[in-house]
Parts: sequence; C-alpha cells; structure tokens
Amino acid sequence: EVQLVESGGGLVQAGGSVRLSCAASGFTFSSYPMSWVRRAPGKGLEWVSSIWSRVSGSTHANSVKGRFTISRDNAKNTLYLQMNSLKPEDTAVYYCAKGFANDYDYWGQGTQVTVSS
Repeated sequence: EVQLVESGGGLVQAGGSVRLSCAASGFTFSSYPMSWVRRAPGKGLEWVSSIWSRVSGSTHANSVKGRFTISRDNAKNTLYLQMNSLKPEDTAVYYCAKGFANDYDYWGQGTQVTVSS
C-alpha cells in the first residue's frame, strides 16, 4: 500500500522559511518522480515542484521559482520542500504526490502552511 506522510507545516511570518518532509512507503521510491502540489483556501490544486527519480533535476512553478527548492533522499525514502522568502499567498495545504507535474496517482493527507503578513 502506497503511503505518503507529510510533516513540517505550521505558522510562519512573511519572509520566513519552512522545510516540509514527506515519508514515502509501499513502492520503490527511488524509481519514481515526485512532486509537491498545494491547495490554497477556496482554490483548486496547484502544482508547485517536481523532481526526477534517478537523474538529478527538478522544476518549479513560476510562482515559487527562486524561493522553493525540492529535493529527495532516496536512501531515506523521503521528499523535501525547502520554502524560503514565504509570502501570505503561499498559505495552503501542501501535498506530496507520486508522479511528475500534474500527472500523479497518489498523494498524502497534506500539511498546512500558514504565512502571516
């Protein structure tokens, strides 16, 4: 059974930083690209970042480029999202997803990130 468990969210002031983690199990983590997506209050899902499986490389949405960094530790089956220079518009529930960009088949329960102005 595929399980994705996010952690690390919370309340942070604008300009601050947060690192999200996602513990993966139930599949060969190192073989799959992974992504972060988010849902802001009253809005639909928005793709944030993706990272390839074995080849180094990642991509980010324009809205977070230069501020967020996705990374992974295949030895620990863990996905990360380092979020810097946070803005109030980054407030959302952040989900870890198995797949690339908007093509994913599993996601976790999410972790809330709230950025106060």
